[in-house]
Amino acid sequence: MALEPFARSAALTFGVELELQLVNMSDFDLADASPDLLHLLKRKPFPGNVTPEMTESMIEINSSVHTQHSLLLAQLQDIRDTLVQAGDRLNIGICGGGTHPFQEWSSQKIFSGPRFQELSALYGYLAKQFTIFGQHVHIGCASGDDAMFLLHALNRYVPHFIALSASSPFVQGRDTQFDSARLNSVFAFPMSGRAPFTLNWDEFANVYFAKMEKTSIVKSMKDFYWDIRPKPEFGTIELRVCDTPLTVERAAALAAYLQALCRHLLERREVPPVEDDYLVYNYNRFQACRFGLDGAITHPKTYATTSLREDILSTLRQMAPHGEALGGSAGLQHLTEAAMHGTHAHYLRSRYQRQGSAEGMVDAAIRSFRGEEMA
Repeated sequence: MALEPFARSAALTFGVELELQLVNMSDFDLADASPDLLHLLKRKPFPGNVTPEMTESMIEINSSVHTQHSLLLAQLQDIRDTLVQAGDRLNIGICGGGTHPFQEWSSQKIFSGPRFQELSALYGYLAKQFTIFGQHVHIGCASGDDAMFLLHALNRYVPHFIALSASSPFVQGRDTQFDSARLNSVFAFPMSGRAPFTLNWDEFANVYFAKMEKTSIVKSMKDFYWDIRPKPEFGTIELRVCDTPLTVERAAALAAYLQALCRHLLERREVPPVEDDYLVYNYNRFQACRFGLDGAITHPKTYATTSLREDILSTLRQMAPHGEALGGSAGLQHLTEAAMHGTHAHYLRSRYQRQGSAEGMVDAAIRSFRGEEMA
C-alpha cells in the first residue's frame, strides 16, 4: 500500500507535543498514574489533547495548530494549569525534563494500549527504557517537496535544538556528563537517526517508502524514529530531537525558533542541502548532546568549527526579522537569554549541587513546571 498523499497544510503553522513525567509526591520517583490521570481529565473539556505514552508514568499533551507564538504559549499555559489541578487532586506531581534522574526502567509498566504492547513485544527492555520525555514540534508545509526540503535544510540547526532544550543530565541516579542523555536511548532504536536524502516527495513516498514497506519492517511513518520526519497525514514535518523543557515558556520559544528558521529557509537564499551535509551531522549532534551550549560544531558547507553557543546567538540575531514578522520575537528573546545564561540541564545540576539530592532536583522540576520557580 502506497504512503498516503501529503495533506494540504498552511505553511508555517505550528503545534507542539510534550511528553511529561508523572511523579509520586512522597518519594519523587515516577508514579504509574496515567490511567487515573487520564480518567480524571476526561470529566471536563481539555484545552488541547492528552494521550497515554509508552509507560504508565508518562503522558503526552498536544497543542492545537497555531500561527503565532503568543497564542501557542497561552494554550500551553492553560494546558499546564489544567494538568496541575488534576495532578493535585491525585497527589501527583507533573514536570518536564528529558529523563527522570533516578527512576529504574525495570520498574516501569507498559501502558495497556495495543500499539504499546506490540512495541514492547518487538523491542523488549528498550520499550521500558523509553521512559524518556521529549518535545516534538510540527511545522506546516505547503507541499511534500517543501517538507522534504525543510527536513534536510534544517540538518545544520538540529544541534541548536538539542542544546537549547537539553534537560536530561541524570540517568539512574548518576550525572551522565551529557546535557541531553535522553537521546542516547532514542539512538538505540533501529529506525532512528536521519531520514534518507531526497528532496522530492514522490521519490520519497513511491520509491523509498514503497521499498521499506515491502520489507515488512515498517507499516507507516510512525515506525520511523528519525530526528526529523515528514507527517503526510498532517501536512507537516516533525522535529523530534528536543528534550521536554522544564517550562512551557521554553517549549513555546523553541517552536517559535523553528518557525522562524523555516520561514528563512523557504526563501531559498541559503545554499541548498546536499547529502554531503550529513558528513558532520552525527558528530555535531553528539557535541550538542554531550556538551550542550559548550559544544563545538562543524559547518556542513565550510567545515569551519565554531562554538555552538555563538552559532545559536548569531542565528537568533539573523532570525529576528522573521520572528518579528511571525509574532515570535518574544520566543527568540527567551532563547537568547537561555543561550547566554544556561539551559535547563545547567539548572538541574545547580539544584542538585545546592540541595544535595536527586529528589530535590525533581521537586525543583515540578515547581518550575507549575511556574513557581524560575528555570
